[in-house]
Amino acid sequence: MSYRAAHTLVNPLNGNLAFKLFSFDNVDNFDHLQRNNYYSVIWLKEGQGTLRADFCEYEIAKDTLFAFSPYQPFMFYNTQGAAGCAIYFHQDFFCIHKHQEEVACNGVLFNNIYEPPFTEVDSEATKTFQQVIEQMKTELQNSALAQAELLVSYLKIFLITASRLRVNQLPSLQKHFPDKKEHFILKDLKEAIEKNYKTKHSASHYADMLNISTKALGRITKFHFNKSLTNLISERIMIEAKRELYLTNKPVKEIAYQLGYDDEYYFSRFFKVNADVSPQFYRETVGFGRAEN
Repeated sequence: MSYRAAHTLVNPLNGNLAFKLFSFDNVDNFDHLQRNNYYSVIWLKEGQGTLRADFCEYEIAKDTLFAFSPYQPFMFYNTQGAAGCAIYFHQDFFCIHKHQEEVACNGVLFNNIYEPPFTEVDSEATKTFQQVIEQMKTELQNSALAQAELLVSYLKIFLITASRLRVNQLPSLQKHFPDKKEHFILKDLKEAIEKNYKTKHSASHYADMLNISTKALGRITKFHFNKSLTNLISERIMIEAKRELYLTNKPVKEIAYQLGYDDEYYFSRFFKVNADVSPQFYRETVGFGRAEN
């Protein structure tokens, strides 16, 4: 890998990564499947290639910002001339769930299962990002009083800027709907998933709700979201499962039951298939209920 000016802040309580900022000249560090136990924000300033995230693939280009949640699988490949910078932060350093009202990046930058996990960076955002990153670098080189608090403030500015940028772009990310009926089907599907994902886990349930065949709904979902309907439902369940594991100390069995799984072991298998780790290991590495930031 090729790092330039890597700066890392370590959690003194456990020795784990809390915050990291680094520049890169290529994507060697991301050319194999990543499942990090922290948030990853990657700004590709130069280059092009392909992103594989969750169950999807996307063609990518320069001036793009990528945002991945803990244990969300991603990798870059077939890249050419890639360069940029990345920010990693653990949930114990800054919890996006607890600061949703302030930063509003959860469901926009992170955990938005209906949109690709990237945002185009315009010239105005570039200036802001670059300025904030330079401030972060300066602070990381000075172990002064309240260093973590100041870094959190800079991180908030970065995430708020990125979230505003993404919100403005969301309408343009939608594919053109030659068939207006499909637009309303997808709107109803989103609402149905958000309302029923804790109790309805199969694609056929949602097809029945929308009065459409499972095959037809799956085709529409694949075309517009680049995901199967089953994957879409699974991702939504996983977002809630991860949130519960982090924010509460509820037993895994109780979380499983709340999400519609009577069998704790079946839920644990489902979680491991989607996160590559068990619910308990996720809780141990991502933490739960400890973050004040």
